Amino acid sequence: MRIVSVVGTRPQLIKAAALLPALRGRHDEVFVDTGQHYDEAMAGAFFGELGLPPPDHSLGISGGTQAEQTGRMLPAIETVLLGERPDAVLVYGDTNSTLAGALAAVKLGIPVAHVEAGLRSFDRRMPEEINRVVADHLSRWLFVPTPAGMANLAAEGITDGVILVGDVMQDLAAAVGPTIRDPNAVAGFGLAPGEYLFATIHRLENRRPEAIARWADLLAAAARPDRPIVLALHPGTRVALDAANISLPATIRVIAPQGYRTALALQLHAAAVLSDSGGIQREAGWLGVPCLVLRGSSEWPETLAASDGAISLIGLDRDRAVAALDRFAPADAPDRARRRAAALDIRPAGAGQAIADVLGSGSRDGALR
Repeated sequence: MRIVSVVGTRPQLIKAAALLPALRGRHDEVFVDTGQHYDEAMAGAFFGELGLPPPDHSLGISGGTQAEQTGRMLPAIETVLLGERPDAVLVYGDTNSTLAGALAAVKLGIPVAHVEAGLRSFDRRMPEEINRVVADHLSRWLFVPTPAGMANLAAEGITDGVILVGDVMQDLAAAVGPTIRDPNAVAGFGLAPGEYLFATIHRLENRRPEAIARWADLLAAAARPDRPIVLALHPGTRVALDAANISLPATIRVIAPQGYRTALALQLHAAAVLSDSGGIQREAGWLGVPCLVLRGSSEWPETLAASDGAISLIGLDRDRAVAALDRFAPADAPDRARRRAAALDIRPAGAGQAIADVLGSGSRDGALR
């Protein structure tokens, strides 16, 4: 099968790195990068680090409003599809690149395969929620990572072409896990296991001035001189923080976004993680590190349920964050972090191979022929 894969952001590159080897082992794959994450630290360095091939088509589309960006992607992706004439278009997750790839494909009568289908936060204020819902309803193959995703699709009347395959990001985390267990993985930042918190913030709703003021206050309350916060700051969030004229205390160390392995290591060896990222929620679960989710909803209910509260939704509630850290990152956090790293054993989900096999079968129900 000839497949055009559409990516555009850092999380999608992670998913592609897990899937592409299996996909290219069975199919003729064309790799398209929309350029949605235009920053070198956010996406560019990932190609080399994750062993991804150079894109066959780099569209260079970034910036603008949600509508402007998606609108510019549509004709650019359509041009690629008209030239490549694929049998299917594969999209990942919930970004503007996903929405544009799915729309461009179906308008040309090309079937869509959606990796990470079925996820729902049930918060339609999130652009990501709209993107994933639309992509699911346009897709011929829906590759679902969790049982909850299967139930979500069934509730929306989507049952044809739905296949539970597991999480492609778990496959990559399992492959990388042994390389980040050494505490020296974070020594270059002047950090010791369990003696810092790691944070990321990038969601659109957390770039508004009132939200920035709240999470800045939350982080300031959580950080201490003997337990600083290392904040890997998204470029868009940095711009919004500067525009809001809000300063962070010295106990919050702002660093650039990191490569995949380094970011995973910073999570593993932290006392706890604070983030609004869906991907980091999952990674925290596999790594066994406590994670405070700076949102009011999550598309990963199984991850939350399996953590016994160690991965919890706290929104931007400062008092809840401090109380959760008292419970899950107590005085013996350094010992906990060292034991966690020594025992790390992430099992692959096998999602990448399952997806390649289903597409190779030509089946919509996952029954291989």
